[in-house]
Amino acid sequence: MWKPLLLSIQIAGSATIVSLIAGVVIAALLSRWRNPIAGALDAFVTLPMVLPPTVLGYFLLVFWGAQSPVGQFLDQIGLPLVFTWRGAALAASVVALPLVVLSSRAAFDAVDPSLRDVARTLGRSELSIFLSITLPLGWRGVLSGGILAFARALGEFGATLMVASNIPGKTQTLPLAIYDAVQSGNQSEANLLALGLTLTAIILILAFRRLGTTIVGGRAHE
Repeated sequence: MWKPLLLSIQIAGSATIVSLIAGVVIAALLSRWRNPIAGALDAFVTLPMVLPPTVLGYFLLVFWGAQSPVGQFLDQIGLPLVFTWRGAALAASVVALPLVVLSSRAAFDAVDPSLRDVARTLGRSELSIFLSITLPLGWRGVLSGGILAFARALGEFGATLMVASNIPGKTQTLPLAIYDAVQSGNQSEANLLALGLTLTAIILILAFRRLGTTIVGGRAHE
């Protein structure tokens, strides 16, 4: 029981870090751009929300597999992704990425544009404006996206199964362990694992809602 739980936390934590870094960058670009490229990027980033996880996992498997140039390169440098926890973490990060982008972009769009305009008149670069104004004012949205990303990565099943398979002690996360317990008829273990995963998700959702209430309350007092 403990191995799948600890592995799930490790994978979800790694996926959250990756999705936060990539998501904040993408959200900053989408918040600033207003052109067809931004529309295409927005659609591409949102795709994991509408594609079935198994289909997304299949695409990742093809892209990272041993027959692909990327997979062959990773094998040569000793960092294969398929059938490893690293592959599971990256698959989970792709699934969780849209949540970070949507939450962060909404927070960045809510920042008063006049503040950035004033900074530009003072000769500040766009990167400096983002780091000193947009990101500090929108950090709650970024944090909200991170919480949702962690919860989504923690419960990821389909893409993880396709990319990393279900190897006990190596790539078997909590959702995969629940699936195994049900398949083997071990109802008590399945109930225990499902309860632990559900309680964790509830705690994360409550944290997200409380943060959202804090954001709304803070704006109401401004």
